Amino acid sequence: MPEKKVRVRFAPSPTGGLHLGGVRTVLFNYLFAKQHGGDFVLRIEDTDQTRYVEGAEKYINDCLAWCGLIPDESPAKGGQYAPYRQTERKPIYREYAERLVAQGHAYYAFDTPEELDAKRKEIPNFQYGHAHRSTLRNSLSLPLSEVETLLHNGTPHVIRIKMPENETVSFTDMIRGHVSFDTAQVDDKVLLKADGMPTYHLAVVVDDYLMKITHAFRGEEWLPSAPVHLLLWEYLGWKADMPQWAHLPLILKPDGHGKLSKRDGARLGFPVFAMNWYDAKNDELTPGFRELGFLPGAFVNLLAMLGWNDGTDQEIFTLDELVEKFSIDRVSKAGAKFDFEKAKWYNAEWIKRSPAESLKVKVAEVLTANGITINKEAYLLKIIDMVKDRCIMVADFYQQAGYFFRAPLEYDVNSVKPKWTDVKTDFFIELKEVFSNTDTFEPAELEAKFKALAEAKGLKIGDVMLPFRIMLVGGKFGPHVFDIAALLGEAETLKRIDLALAVFTA
Repeated sequence: MPEKKVRVRFAPSPTGGLHLGGVRTVLFNYLFAKQHGGDFVLRIEDTDQTRYVEGAEKYINDCLAWCGLIPDESPAKGGQYAPYRQTERKPIYREYAERLVAQGHAYYAFDTPEELDAKRKEIPNFQYGHAHRSTLRNSLSLPLSEVETLLHNGTPHVIRIKMPENETVSFTDMIRGHVSFDTAQVDDKVLLKADGMPTYHLAVVVDDYLMKITHAFRGEEWLPSAPVHLLLWEYLGWKADMPQWAHLPLILKPDGHGKLSKRDGARLGFPVFAMNWYDAKNDELTPGFRELGFLPGAFVNLLAMLGWNDGTDQEIFTLDELVEKFSIDRVSKAGAKFDFEKAKWYNAEWIKRSPAESLKVKVAEVLTANGITINKEAYLLKIIDMVKDRCIMVADFYQQAGYFFRAPLEYDVNSVKPKWTDVKTDFFIELKEVFSNTDTFEPAELEAKFKALAEAKGLKIGDVMLPFRIMLVGGKFGPHVFDIAALLGEAETLKRIDLALAVFTA
């Protein structure tokens, strides 16, 4: 019998921004599928219309596109198992819910929200399950004639799974090994809501079956739902086709205590969403990694290392390398602490290793946004190569490269004036003459002449090197100062010496 083609899916709800834990789930699905020549499916679980947020589905698509994790099938792309939005699949689900009722594995429940609220107040830790279902208004407790009348009259109702009282259900998790559950601890979950929409529990099973999903990777917070899903696969007669499950570890707060949340990011000053998310309802902007200045490759790389490694000391991986080396058996059971300083390190490494050509568009956007006009691409590429080792975020290119396009607007005079002397003034006046008579205006020649003049004037190199740097860039930063001068060119270098001397000697 031929082996099934690997098919995985990511099934988010369009209710808001995409948490980095969600993107990591996408990543692990994607890597596994691509490694096995399989398909990665994006399915939108929009059955909870009360929580639906306009624009959230587009945002999810934009996030995946930015990360380079492109689905093979999706609402936007289509595919042989379309439609891929659950609201568009609504008629499908009732058939299976009714089948479960007919088999005795599910039942109609007519309780009103008010009646259920009263029960919750009356009974501590109330659960709609075997302990209380006989005292509630459902097709297990009511006479058949009354049930038929209620259904005939269109009385609002839900369909609930009938959880067995004392059974153990189990499965083998690809990460956690053997996992078992006592069904007595699980309530009778709603499968089909009063509006005819399925809940996650029914929809995920039906859709995974119909879309021939072979492997399902999801966060460990879904483990408590596993017994319901296991029984649905069994009751619907599909157990042999059930996907292999892997419940991924949580991404934890930096202190390791609890799941990382949007509030933690706001409190600690870092993003937890892939991209900026604007909540129009609350007029609230939640920052994202992209807008902060992270490269998509760095973001994907750092997510891969949250709970996984390839068994070596390697930390920098391209997406292609991750596809080649990823293995689910190297995903940890334990939660992974999020370290923003480490995240920034990944970004700095990616900037450092990226060719200038791949950075030019992003860098040009940063410089343009700060009022800088770029006339020559070749000049920009040289600058990027010169300063990229000093940048952690893409936005850092403004400070690290802006002075190549315009003279400093202000100087770090406190680092110069207290030790300024007439001898130094004479040195820089004479330096202009020396530089004017330089044949090539190349770094090595500029450095040799600079040092020779300092020696002739009886000055230590350090005494005039720092002022020269500040003349050119405005502060104590930047690459090798003679590389800066050479790239600025003779006219601009001499002009900046004049401008700075006026300030230093004032």
